Amino acid sequence: MDHSTHHTGTPHHHTGTAHHHAAPAGGHAHGASWATAVKATLHCLTGCAIGEILGMVIGTALLWGNVPTMILAITLAFVFGYSFTLFAVVRAGVSVKAAVKVALAADTVSIAVMELVDNTIIALTPGAMDAHLSDGLFWSALLGGFAVAFVITTPVNKWMIGRGKGHAVVHAYH
Repeated sequence: MDHSTHHTGTPHHHTGTAHHHAAPAGGHAHGASWATAVKATLHCLTGCAIGEILGMVIGTALLWGNVPTMILAITLAFVFGYSFTLFAVVRAGVSVKAAVKVALAADTVSIAVMELVDNTIIALTPGAMDAHLSDGLFWSALLGGFAVAFVITTPVNKWMIGRGKGHAVVHAYH
């Protein structure tokens, strides 16, 4: 397979729209490196963790129940996850409207998988949903959930990036 038409690390000019790579004939796309997948997943994890922890702190401080607190935490995980990409792409000179499209294309699946795994682990950890911010169980369930989510989301990101999807749409703007 000829890889000369793929990214070479040189800057690319874009007109402010999301850039997708088409798979070569035969349906096989070039693979992404594990390092690239790890970097994309860490990027996602950072935004998710900030948003989710902030949501848990706010919900707990306001004495909300588990469901509204988790809804807030998941919502903020998406907001912060998208915002990291959005701000980076806008800094690269892309319009806000186009940057929103890039962020949605780049991060939606990664954040969704991360949040699904993390929150499932928290929900299934006995006592974690009733633990307070000062309890070690709260933090161990949350951080353990993030660790497992990272391990599960990294191969998903590798697969998507290798097909020109997910975080691959952002690479030209970094």
